[in-house]
Amino acid sequence: MPQLPVTEIFSSIQGEGPYVGVRQIFLRLPKCNLRCPYCDTPTALSQYMRMETDPGSGAFERKKNPIPLDSLSEMLRSYDFSIHHSLSITGGEPLLWSKDLAYLLPLLKDKNIKIYLETNGTLPEQLLEILPWVDIISMDIKLPFANQTFWNVHETFLRHSLHKEVFVKIVVNEDTSIDQLQNVRDLILRVDPSIQTILQPVTPTGVIKAPKSLQLIQWQSFLLRELSMVRVIPQTHVFMGQL
Repeated sequence: MPQLPVTEIFSSIQGEGPYVGVRQIFLRLPKCNLRCPYCDTPTALSQYMRMETDPGSGAFERKKNPIPLDSLSEMLRSYDFSIHHSLSITGGEPLLWSKDLAYLLPLLKDKNIKIYLETNGTLPEQLLEILPWVDIISMDIKLPFANQTFWNVHETFLRHSLHKEVFVKIVVNEDTSIDQLQNVRDLILRVDPSIQTILQPVTPTGVIKAPKSLQLIQWQSFLLRELSMVRVIPQTHVFMGQL
């Protein structure tokens, strides 16, 4: 039986992007192929995962990793999806586990569970392995860091994503440049200028500072000259003290 390591499963409120405020079940998977300087999410593979015992309670129990996929399917199917909008598959980078997800996700579809994928948008071939079972794609567009750029792979990923509902998020900080945003705008224009675009001011960590309000207004105006839907939405779960 295939097995999948899990970081945690819990019920909470979506805190980012256009679905801010909806209730979701979160399936967080370990490991990531990037090391974003502002990341505050644990990605290490652990011997144990934690699962919320009562949805929304904040009380957890531990289970040993990895978990057989049939058992994981039963855990997820046991949640009440009449009050949860969707299952958010997040990480880390969940597409590192695409082959396991390609086994798991079909087991959930007979319950009409909507699948919401949160991804850094750098693994387009892995996306194709699970695309038939995904409903909504929340794709990051990563601005360059540590001498790494992602424009080409992001464009390929975004083109694959057009078969589903997709929006993009760009985490911006005080040092974000207009040249970087020009590259973002050009990338989206080449694919589809109607794709919803979210400017997400970084939650400050260490030396990384959030942009000033005037910067956000100016950047939004710049993007709106060519793109049809650009919104500024911070990480609202941080304000609410939610996971």
